[in-house]
Amino acid sequence: MSSDASQDDTIDHAPAATLEAFLAGIDTRAFRFAEISLRNRDDALDAVQDTMIKMLGYRQRPAGEWTPLFWSILRNRIVDMQRRGMFRLRWLAPANDREDGSTIDWADDNLPDPSRNHDSHAAWTRISAALGTLPRRQREAFTLRVLEELDVADTARVMGCSEGSVKTHLSRARAALQQQLEEFR
Repeated sequence: MSSDASQDDTIDHAPAATLEAFLAGIDTRAFRFAEISLRNRDDALDAVQDTMIKMLGYRQRPAGEWTPLFWSILRNRIVDMQRRGMFRLRWLAPANDREDGSTIDWADDNLPDPSRNHDSHAAWTRISAALGTLPRRQREAFTLRVLEELDVADTARVMGCSEGSVKTHLSRARAALQQQLEEFR
């Protein structure tokens, strides 16, 4: 094999490694976003996996475009899953009312310190419940702007609305969350 061919192979694999690192760094946050929206662990895993597979088709795009593109794809996948009836309201019912008696399987149950595990689990449960009560658009705006730290323009692009709408949804989400979590401080 000539040295030119091996250099071409290196160039072709470099973006994939960078995309792989990007996906590895965003997977947990994406899962939590999907889990809150879908209220089902398996559906959330499917949505994130589908999004990551779709992102492979965009590996040649500049890395600066990956974050808003990823969140747009994930958001659209979640909406598709909800529209197709995969959105199960059983997660809103108390555990003893669920037909299968299951509870949510948390991704962080293996933290090293049991007291930190309990505190983190309790905090995430409380925040997740509060986020779950928000209207979908407010939840998306809050997650993308605050948790994912996207700027207003990228958030608007992901949500398919104006920058002013993003600011309105975010303001309302913050007010509602502050009211719900006031005693939790």
